[in-house]
Amino acid sequence: MACRLYLISPERLDHPSIFADDLRGAFDGGDVAAFQLRLKDVDDDAIARAADTLRPICQQRGVAFIMNDRPDLAVKLDCDGVHVGQDDMPYAEARRIVGPDRQVGVTCKASRHLAMEAAEAGADYVAFGAFFASNTKTVTTPASLEILEWWSGLMEVPCVAIGGITVENCRPVIAAGADFLAVAGGVWNFRDGPKAAVSAFNEIFSANR
Repeated sequence: MACRLYLISPERLDHPSIFADDLRGAFDGGDVAAFQLRLKDVDDDAIARAADTLRPICQQRGVAFIMNDRPDLAVKLDCDGVHVGQDDMPYAEARRIVGPDRQVGVTCKASRHLAMEAAEAGADYVAFGAFFASNTKTVTTPASLEILEWWSGLMEVPCVAIGGITVENCRPVIAAGADFLAVAGGVWNFRDGPKAAVSAFNEIFSANR
């Protein structure tokens, strides 16, 4: 299976309708598997406004719309799934809230133990990282490529690589066995724009099949 792109929103979207053009542009660049709405330090109304603007764009293109941290909002705002971190809530609680039909992904940082636990509990995917320094998050637990090689050789549950991934540095991560690359700044801040970034990632994925 070829690696695919998992887009993550900027942490602030003061004008979701303006960002919607960037999102459409990104999707015009090629295949995107999922888009995660990951807003920080905003109220639920702001999250709802962004979701109501961006979810239809994703669903029209067959892109999974994932809510970060908040299973309750994932249900209320009709998202395709939720992503929970280790500090948010346990997988089982998130699954109970969203039900059997939505995706639940779990951050496992650089922990093999947490990843095994999440997979055995039924997580749809596990996320490892950070692999590189990131502008969006302080790297507390650097992950090595070895964990992707170990996971992909052992488990059927897909793994997402996250943390500072760009067009320039992604090749070793793909080669190590990542099923998805979670990218934020590497697309939204790309020198030639989001469409060109997504196109460049997909060219690299094709070359690494």
